[in-house]
Amino acid sequence: MNTKINSVHFKADKKLETFIKEKLDKMPSIYDGVIGSEVTLKVENAEISKNKLVEIRLIIKGYDLFAKKQAKTFEEATDLVSEALKKQLIRHKEKIRGI
Repeated sequence: MNTKINSVHFKADKKLETFIKEKLDKMPSIYDGVIGSEVTLKVENAEISKNKLVEIRLIIKGYDLFAKKQAKTFEEATDLVSEALKKQLIRHKEKIRGI
């Protein structure tokens, strides 16, 4: 799966990029129509503790699924976003199969 990671106003380290790619590489096992993903990492308002924002657009056949979560760390936000996308993928898969 092709994963494009954009970090806004900072350089994401390889450890974070590897973590994100490992999470997203599990998506095709849920639904085989996953083509790729676009990830955007941002640091929002610096005064609050939950200022790490992760947005993921999952590109699938016919549709794009999108989720955005904010947390204290990028890893935590990535976990939250991947769970939201898994739920969306399962719903999409059931809808296509007519369940």
